[in-house]
Amino acid sequence: MVQPQEIDVLQRLDRSKLPRHIAIIMDGNGRWAKERGEDRVYGHHEGVISVREIVNCCGEIGIGYLTLYAFSTENWNRPKEEVDALMELLVNTIRREAEELKKNNVCLHVIGDFASLPDICQKELNEAKEMTAANTGLNLVLALSYSSKWEITKAVQDIAKDAIAGRLKPEEITDAVFKNYLSTKDFPDPELMIRTSGEHRISNYLLYQLAYAELYFTDVHWPAFRRQALYEALLDYEQRERRFGKTSEQIQTNTAQHA
Repeated sequence: MVQPQEIDVLQRLDRSKLPRHIAIIMDGNGRWAKERGEDRVYGHHEGVISVREIVNCCGEIGIGYLTLYAFSTENWNRPKEEVDALMELLVNTIRREAEELKKNNVCLHVIGDFASLPDICQKELNEAKEMTAANTGLNLVLALSYSSKWEITKAVQDIAKDAIAGRLKPEEITDAVFKNYLSTKDFPDPELMIRTSGEHRISNYLLYQLAYAELYFTDVHWPAFRRQALYEALLDYEQRERRFGKTSEQIQTNTAQHA
């Protein structure tokens, strides 16, 4: 049930100013669980509920793209028991949610070192991607076994291979060309990046793509980040002036001319 305070914030949102693409670092599952005397895996399970609610919310209000940092390359260094539990949770979640994603017109994508994931994870993800491929609503992008340094390094390697093969000249390498070698080549850059749980860093996440994104940090742990918290982040985003290197006067003049 939607709470009165959620309705209030939702009514204050200007739908014409919503970001087209939101990227989220879902942080704080372990800390949230520890505060409740539970183990970290319990926090990850509760975090899935937040994922479901935020995905549904973004679809309902018309967000085009939502990228979730679900598992980083560095996360492989966590204790084996936690990594195994996370992979099992991923498999079970995708298996359980795929039909719901299809019904809600959500199209699933995956970025990252896909081949490094366990075979069963690859199988479930491929099936869910195929099941939702024709959907035309929210594009849900899961960053799995992903790091921006890995992505950029791989892009440079692929560019070098094409240059050596004569398919690309150095002077032809522009920003637009470089973007076509990234995992995110089919998506617009995020306009808003949200990180939960009080950390103020980007943690190797979409470093190239976030060049002009608005950054929003909240102390709320991910398992507690629900609709109200997302609406508040969006309301904060709408109050910001996105200048892209220009002055406030230039932005205001251009806005007035196009009004």
